[in-house]
Amino acid sequence: MSCWDTVADYALRSVGIGERLLPRADFTICQQITLIGSGMIWNIYFGVLALLSGFFLATALAMAKAAHSPLLRKPAEWFIFVFRGSPLFIQFFFAYFLFLSLKGVFPVFSPLTSAWAGALVVLFFNTSAYSAEIFYGAMQSIPKGDIEAADAYGMSGWPRFHRIIWPTMLRLAWPAYTNEAIFLFHATALVFFSGFPATQQMGDALYYANYFADKTFNPFIPYPILACYFIALTLTVIGLFGTVNRRLNRHLPQTQRGKIRLRPMLVR
Repeated sequence: MSCWDTVADYALRSVGIGERLLPRADFTICQQITLIGSGMIWNIYFGVLALLSGFFLATALAMAKAAHSPLLRKPAEWFIFVFRGSPLFIQFFFAYFLFLSLKGVFPVFSPLTSAWAGALVVLFFNTSAYSAEIFYGAMQSIPKGDIEAADAYGMSGWPRFHRIIWPTMLRLAWPAYTNEAIFLFHATALVFFSGFPATQQMGDALYYANYFADKTFNPFIPYPILACYFIALTLTVIGLFGTVNRRLNRHLPQTQRGKIRLRPMLVR
């Protein structure tokens, strides 16, 4: 079988399209690259959807935490504390068994016992909590002069938030939020190693890397391949978020614009 045939058979296997049986012997580099790359579809799916939906919940939580009313502030503070204070791996296990229990009573919760829905909910809540804390810190760092200028122009309520507070908050929070996005994509590798099972051997990139490592007793090929995929994904996130960062800071002088750069830490 040529490498092209391998790509045609296994490129979409992680989503149920193509060859159903995994290779059992004579593993090639092409098979490992293709199947691990196929599994990255799930990592991208979890990361993109959790990040997009979590952005809006995080904004609402940050606003609630900054509110004067304890009816808004306390629930937001506890939500953020619980999801930031507990390990994500434990959250996956707890959520899976919670969804199983709910499924036995209310069949409508059945989709949540599958990774595509249940794990996505966990990642959605987790990234919302971390992002909300980032946004709240940025909101507290908004220069008072900006708020006073908005008051002087007669802005209040939604116009002040929409035109002054929210853009400034995003500009200040964006570098830290970029790190949260990177961590979120890395955290997607835990999904099929937690309580959520992979049906019909359709898992994420780490699932396939572990499969090849177990079959070949050689982890020095599949895991570096997996690392290269995640490095490429990280560079993509940095590039996209860097574009948004330049858009948010377009009104500032060139010397004052914050830039998002890739700076590998060789010594920690």
